[in-house]
Amino acid sequence: MDRQTDAVAVARAPRGTGARGSGLGARKTAVAALIAVGCLVSVPAQDLPAPPSTFSILGFDPATGEVGGAVQSRVFSVGNGVLWAEADAGIVATQAIVDVSYGPKGLELLRRGMNPETIIRTILDGDPDPGYRGNPWPKAGRQFAVMDAKGNYAAHTGPSATPWAGHKSGKFATAQGNILAGEPVVAGMIDAFEKTTGHLSVRLMAALDAGQAAGGDTRGMQSAAMLIVRKGCGVWLNNDTVLRLQVDDAPDPLKEMRRLVEIWNARQRRPCK
Repeated sequence: MDRQTDAVAVARAPRGTGARGSGLGARKTAVAALIAVGCLVSVPAQDLPAPPSTFSILGFDPATGEVGGAVQSRVFSVGNGVLWAEADAGIVATQAIVDVSYGPKGLELLRRGMNPETIIRTILDGDPDPGYRGNPWPKAGRQFAVMDAKGNYAAHTGPSATPWAGHKSGKFATAQGNILAGEPVVAGMIDAFEKTTGHLSVRLMAALDAGQAAGGDTRGMQSAAMLIVRKGCGVWLNNDTVLRLQVDDAPDPLKEMRRLVEIWNARQRRPCK
């Protein structure tokens, strides 16, 4: 796969054939650890929030029209801010030295019909790099991915995202992460997603398991989340959320996430026309 010199990977869905992954983007430039950052600013390091340094995947199922994402991290409640999705628009994952506003901004631009690659550049260009409560929170450390409702996507890994950091492209899927054991984490996620059959939730779960098996987040495990949307296909009336799961704090969040995914597929999932 071709390396993206600007750390942006893009995939578009050709008519009638599906998406094609365009490559791996990675940045291995080290940045100071959070403890070091804390020493340079006016407040103690412990007052800075832990960035959601993590691994995530966005995926599309052309058979159902569902888009979704899943994430795992060594922070409390990683689902509180990383994944943003809207039926008929798409899904966004924002992480690393995170600006949570990238999520709703990405969805708004998707609603306007902007393509994911342009969304990545538009959001980055508009980021004033304001810091966080008077402390450095560098824009160069942002990592995020955008996928539209047809499975076209783009991903960005900033040059100062804490290593190992990068993203990997696949057909109808993009995996990204930082503070990882290495490239095999995201490569394994894409491989598992593409080889696993079944509902999108099962394939996203397989990707998280594969990422963890390859070393995952080097700091360990704590929380996980999954979000899948499709217009009118959620439970009850006027609900586009097919599945929303969060494990906010657990020694093995993927074990609990897997249990929930299996229960939902066995007992709760209903066909949607």
